[in-house]
This record gives sequence, C-alpha cells and structure tokens, in this order.
Amino acid sequence: MDSELLIESLDLNGLHKLASRLVACLPRRMTIGLVGTLGAGKTTLVQAISSEIGVDRADVTSPTFTLLQSHHGGDQTLHHLDAYRLADEDEFLELGAEELFEQEQAWTLIEWADRVEDVMPRNSLWVEICIDPLPDTRSIKIWTLDHELSQVLRTALREMMSKG
Repeated sequence: MDSELLIESLDLNGLHKLASRLVACLPRRMTIGLVGTLGAGKTTLVQAISSEIGVDRADVTSPTFTLLQSHHGGDQTLHHLDAYRLADEDEFLELGAEELFEQEQAWTLIEWADRVEDVMPRNSLWVEICIDPLPDTRSIKIWTLDHELSQVLRTALREMMSKG
C-alpha cells in the first residue's frame, strides 16, 4: 500500500471541496472503492462528485436495490455500484464490473467495495469515510497502490490534509 492520506473533521462543505479536488485531478478512467458504515456519507460523496461533472445530484441515489446506475456529465461517465446486497464477488462480476473498469472516460464508484476487494483493479483509489465524534463531521482516509496517482492526490489535497 502506498502511504495513505488522512483528512480529519471534514464537514459537508469540506466533503464538496474534496469532491471538487478529486474531479480536478483524477485520471479520465478510474475505479474508486468507497468504504464506510451505514450513513457515513458514501452516497453523499458520489453525489458531490456527480455534481462537479454536471449531473444533477438529485438524480444520484444509493443503488442498493438497483445495484448499478450510470450518469453522464459532459464527456465523463460515472458508474455508481453498490456491493452491499451482493452474495459474493462472482455476483459482482456478473454485473459487468470488469467492463466498467476498462471503459474510457468513466469513473466507476463502488459503495461497500471492501466486500469485493479481491476483484477490484490493483490501481483503484480507496476512500474510507468514518463518522467522527463531533456532529456532522467525517474523517476521510484515501489510499491507492498507484504511486503516481498517490503523489497527484497528495499535492491536490495538501491544504485539506494540513487542517486535520
């Protein structure tokens, strides 16, 4: 694992700033694994990222029952999956996840990605959202095995990380 980035005590406004910075620095094709307990803010982060590429955040809901939603903003596609209700990694792959991982100009964001970790691309970006003891704040841990992406993220998120 490359070194992880930790952003502490992030409020809703900070979550939107994080989304904006991620959108500005992520490669055009990326798989993002979202990890966190119920209510941590996984869908809220997806909505914020979607909004940054021009998708109406009201159109982005948790795909817990539909399993997969796709949205288009400008020339970027966003695939939003939820692995919470899946029996195993085989069922996840049956959704066509591997094809989504390879699609150009597409971000594939997977809630509860820790349930399908063994079939995630090696260069995935991982975002773990933890509920803080302070009301309405979260701590965000971000990591990737892709050293180059890690350096880009570290630079893009330096100011946010220094506040933690």
